[in-house]
Amino acid sequence: MPKSLPYHDLLIARLKAPSYAAVYLETHFELDEGEEPDEGLLKLAMGDVAEALGQPKMSPEQYESHLKKLDELLSHQGSDAIYNLGTWLKALGLKLTVAVCTDTEDNTANAEITEQLTV
Repeated sequence: MPKSLPYHDLLIARLKAPSYAAVYLETHFELDEGEEPDEGLLKLAMGDVAEALGQPKMSPEQYESHLKKLDELLSHQGSDAIYNLGTWLKALGLKLTVAVCTDTEDNTANAEITEQLTV
């Protein structure tokens, strides 16, 4: 008898809730000061979200194509990467959002602003 449940299955079950999937990705996009992005970790997280939200909605061919687009998307730079990420996420029922950062001293003047810009 196994002493623990498989983590991946539990993660995918949890990520089927779009709000949880959004927070999960948000935590992978945020970096601490001086921290470098880890493309492999980001790809893994986005693949997990695609598995949870995409597989039930897409045919197996569409799902595989969507995962291939992820590889291409991560190789882009600049504005193409941002707009392609927004399109990739939209296919999963998510959207890319920019919000005012309220946790730094430089942005204390903007702390009262609660509006968000969505792409």
